Amino acid sequence: MKLKELAERLTLELTTPNASMEAEVKTGYASDLLSDVLANSIEGDLWITRQTHLNIVAIVVMRDLSGILLVNGSQPDPDTLEKAAEKMVPIFRTPLPTFEIVGRLYQLGISGRR
Repeated sequence: MKLKELAERLTLELTTPNASMEAEVKTGYASDLLSDVLANSIEGDLWITRQTHLNIVAIVVMRDLSGILLVNGSQPDPDTLEKAAEKMVPIFRTPLPTFEIVGRLYQLGISGRR
């Protein structure tokens, strides 16, 4: 499923409007530990986290993830938004907690592994 369709179906707010929403999402990864995401995420994962600092963009670029979904209504830091815009990394927001949004993603066919 493409990021655009996920965003529509889950009412996600895109905070980086210039980023493409055409990436295909087949799997997801939920973690707030950057070292964990760096070691265990796979290409194309949608990363679910509450982290909002600049380093999240670097992780997405290094691991070639499809995007970031911030939970609990978290707002990305201004420098994070600036870097995400520069690198064309889509960052979404949801007011939902991690447990609930992961369940909804799973219901839409987004699993943890292929």
